[in-house]
Amino acid sequence: MNKTIRRASVFALLLVLALLGRATWVQAYEGKALADDKNNRRKVMAQYAQPLGNIIVAGSPVTGSKETEGGDLAYKRDYTDGELYAAVTGYSSQAYGATQLEGIYADVLDGTDDRLKNPLEALTGKQQEPGDVLTTIDPAVQKAGYQALGKKKGAAVAIDPKTGRILGMISTPSYDPSKIAGMTDGASWRELTTDEDKPLVNRALRQPLPPGSTFKLVVAAAALEEKLYGSVDTATDSPNPYTLPNTRTVLKNENASAPCENATIRTALQYSCNNVFAKMAVDLGQDKVKAMADKFGFDDAEQDVPVRAYPSVYPSGMDKAQTALTGIGQFDVTATPLQMAMVSAAIANDGLMASPHMVSRVVDSDGDTLDSFEDGDTRRIVSSGTAEQLRSAMVTVVEKGTGTNAAVSGAEVGGKTGTAQHGENNSKTPYAWFTSYAKDAETGKEVAVAVLIEDSGAARSEVSGNGLAAPVAQKMMKAALR
Repeated sequence: MNKTIRRASVFALLLVLALLGRATWVQAYEGKALADDKNNRRKVMAQYAQPLGNIIVAGSPVTGSKETEGGDLAYKRDYTDGELYAAVTGYSSQAYGATQLEGIYADVLDGTDDRLKNPLEALTGKQQEPGDVLTTIDPAVQKAGYQALGKKKGAAVAIDPKTGRILGMISTPSYDPSKIAGMTDGASWRELTTDEDKPLVNRALRQPLPPGSTFKLVVAAAALEEKLYGSVDTATDSPNPYTLPNTRTVLKNENASAPCENATIRTALQYSCNNVFAKMAVDLGQDKVKAMADKFGFDDAEQDVPVRAYPSVYPSGMDKAQTALTGIGQFDVTATPLQMAMVSAAIANDGLMASPHMVSRVVDSDGDTLDSFEDGDTRRIVSSGTAEQLRSAMVTVVEKGTGTNAAVSGAEVGGKTGTAQHGENNSKTPYAWFTSYAKDAETGKEVAVAVLIEDSGAARSEVSGNGLAAPVAQKMMKAALR
């Protein structure tokens, strides 16, 4: 063989080896990444090649699948009562991806999760039948909250205090996920994403706002745990009017004639006395208030239910005047309805907080469990004695204070109203809050509920926690205790 042919042969062999090496690298190391790439059409085709698994509420699916008309995607997601359950399910769209439970459990619902395959199917790559996601949602509680919120902009969360099961999660205005499930729903998508009311945002989990006077429960808990005051019936050191430290700003009470000077914690919660809790926060100091807030779940960047909730925040590095404002749930304090429901749930459950969750089990097509979430996974937040004292004071709020609209006949109901300032110098319509619990001694049923009304369309003078938020909580609690 002459020298030229030999060199050409060696070069050709090197090219072949390079091609083989590249092919091996792609198949062995980059194959999964390419298969999972969002731009890989085959992935979407496989996802919608068969009916999806379902999200289940009380034994019945609230999702479904329907055959498409033409195209290379055989099925698309469909929803039963889509607007009612959108805050629970999220959406699964051929064009825009998936969110919330639809997104978290996409592999189970489309049958591509490896746990769904037997060894033979794992070797052949055959797509298995999809699994289902079983939620903890109580349809009666969900419907009661959704109907009560109506056209208001807001959110509500209901939790079973003993188990942590989320019984209801509503965010309004809502949307129908069916309208954005296909490949040709661009107009509906643009309408939703440009709507100033942001219907795609789950306000129950992902829009923390100032909690106003509902946060006074956290401050009261810190005062009792730190022995600042012996009981909810001990007189406090609370001048009225109260001037914010190192300022000339006088903090006013909503009810100027309320008996707020040196009021007990019970009376201060009953009349929602700002002077008492602002002074209390300063006396405790921001570190102790923050420690208690964090025990209740504030500042938790990994609060998964299993959808990730945005963290509620208690700030740091404040002066005394700012600390005073945090005592009434203002300055830079923010909370989600989930967080404020957790506060009431822990107080209702004798000071123990059960980990909140809205999925009980994830199962395969035969009903065998792939994942499960334990009820009653608890941690101690406050002592039993502190919880008992706070429940007693919250009952006073509902029986003869600012929360009378939350009363449920035949049940023990405790609550706390809140009206949070909105906008620079409180220039915009305030937010209305209510957090509460209810217990039925005969049946043993319990529930904790938090409601936020971001905007009801009511005149500023008509915005209050008792007037707007408490009636929503009342209907949800009544449904849960039925």
